Amino acid sequence: MMLTTTAHPAQEASASGGLSPGVRRITLDAAGIPLSALLSEPADGRPPRATVVALHGGGMSAGYFDGQAHPDVSLLTLGARLGCAVLALDRPGYGASAPHLPTGQRLLEQAATVRAALADAQARHVPGPLFLLAHSFGGKLALALAADAPPDAFLGLDISGCGHRPAVSAALLDRGARTGLRRLNWGPLRLYPDGTFSEIGAVVAPMPEQEIESALEWGALSRRLLPRVRVPVRFTFAEHEAWWRQSDADLTDLAEQCSAAPRVLVDRLSGAGHNISLGCAARAYHLRALAFLDECLDAGARSAAR
Repeated sequence: MMLTTTAHPAQEASASGGLSPGVRRITLDAAGIPLSALLSEPADGRPPRATVVALHGGGMSAGYFDGQAHPDVSLLTLGARLGCAVLALDRPGYGASAPHLPTGQRLLEQAATVRAALADAQARHVPGPLFLLAHSFGGKLALALAADAPPDAFLGLDISGCGHRPAVSAALLDRGARTGLRRLNWGPLRLYPDGTFSEIGAVVAPMPEQEIESALEWGALSRRLLPRVRVPVRFTFAEHEAWWRQSDADLTDLAEQCSAAPRVLVDRLSGAGHNISLGCAARAYHLRALAFLDECLDAGARSAAR
């Protein structure tokens, strides 16, 4: 299903001390490795309908999902307003785990670490069903988590900025000068609210060495992982996505690779660059992702009632 989006106008961001109202920092125990995270919950005190686990891309941090350049950008605040908890993790090799994992972890190792962190999160912070919302390298992690999980572990996956056929070589990530990466990572800068790039220091982070190496292996790994995903999946590709091939044939093949998933949707988002959740189209994307979560919850309820 292909949809279009109208981006909202940029406005002045409110002063927030680095986090949006209602968002707090927590640390999870991932089998002895600390993983830092941001957590938001419904303000009315009611149990959340579900927990959105947000997984950032390479060279970013959990703050990617709590953008401060405009009040409408933050997934954490929107999700909480709509009755969900949102748990944005600093993936292994970022945030609190960086001193413990100075070169990071490869993809499947990250999946094991995050799986342990989610068990701790459900025991202490966010009981209830989990829904994975992931960007770029985080999308690869979401697929790896779902591929090796029981079918009832996750409600579904919503992935942006991640495909299976690269448009450029991941070897670009390993270049010291990072020449040309701004175009790939951002697209036209007019697609982002005023103030985005003055706030970006709190969001970006060095991409660990093992993660870069793992990115080079994605072609082979995707062929192994995609057919083992057994929950609904939705992929979104930005209009100005430059990392991934996204012709109709490419996207049809991507959907067909997810052969065990009960439902696969592919969406294109106009007015957006690779870093969708920091752009002017962020709210539109987040609303669609949360609507997909509602569809997954409804499907689960119908299945349980049979």
